[in-house]
Amino acid sequence: MEAESQKAKELAILGILDENERPLSGADLEALLRDKGYELSERTIRLYLQRFDAEGLTESLGKQGRKITDKGRMRLDEQRLMHRVGYMSARIDQMTYTMDFDLPRRKGTVVINLAIIKKDDFLAYLPMVEQVFEKGYAMGTLVSLVGPGERIGAYVIPDGHIGFCTVCSVTLNGVFLKYGIPTRSLFSGLLQLEQGQAVRFVELISYDGTSIDPLQLFIRGKMTDYLGAIKNGNGRIGAGFREIPGESYQLAADLARQLQDIGLGAFLKIGRPSRDLLNVPVHEGCCGLIVIGGLNPVAVFEESGIPVSYNALAGYMEFNRLFHYSQMRERLGS
Repeated sequence: MEAESQKAKELAILGILDENERPLSGADLEALLRDKGYELSERTIRLYLQRFDAEGLTESLGKQGRKITDKGRMRLDEQRLMHRVGYMSARIDQMTYTMDFDLPRRKGTVVINLAIIKKDDFLAYLPMVEQVFEKGYAMGTLVSLVGPGERIGAYVIPDGHIGFCTVCSVTLNGVFLKYGIPTRSLFSGLLQLEQGQAVRFVELISYDGTSIDPLQLFIRGKMTDYLGAIKNGNGRIGAGFREIPGESYQLAADLARQLQDIGLGAFLKIGRPSRDLLNVPVHEGCCGLIVIGGLNPVAVFEESGIPVSYNALAGYMEFNRLFHYSQMRERLGS
């Protein structure tokens, strides 16, 4: 714990130096660190800075103070990345607990993904996006569109663009939790499809070991094949793997049917307690679940070379703002 605390202090000092263009003295750093909740004396700060100077992470400018070096920025980026490992797993848990969708009343917020794309590009490739939904390779059948200037979570839609919102599969976790079913999100992967059927996972990334949503990495790396999937059923699509207690099997299946009926999606496959699912082992007494990736419809743009930015778990949206994917063209006035 002491070593972890020291790393956090080092990260805080380098971070403050990086945030400020002018050199900072020990007294400056002491005040700014106090604002961040760190109580360090000037003497202690000087000891850190002397070591940073020796390692080439900072440069002393005499009475003016210290400034961070390029090597220091590289160290800062490395340390921040290490602190973010497991970020996706924690983010999933946070959003699972805080979404408040009420299934019987069909009210409240669900978790969404967001893609930002030029309106003209979106309209041009909309038929392909619709096919992803038609083939059942998306999370449910509901979407939403937001216009320029509107905000979703931390993202604002720029002029000439639209925000394309899809249901995030973490919504399933949130609904299950409301009914007393704890869900462990283990990993995201690429599912190989043959004649429209999922046969095996070909790539896997654990949520505990990444700071970025794995499906974003697969899409960005052009490792998916949705164009093949919608053309002839042979391709690779994104999916997540979850575990739930075996005793919850029947209740989970019932809830999934209800969610599917209202367009929020369900799981692609559910395994029997303590049995492998698509050759993926599960813990004793647990059931495996395979859920479709909510970002899947966005992959057709990336595969087609169309500029698009996208973020999983982008924020929350009221259920009543979602509509069936077949209405997108009409709502865009085209």
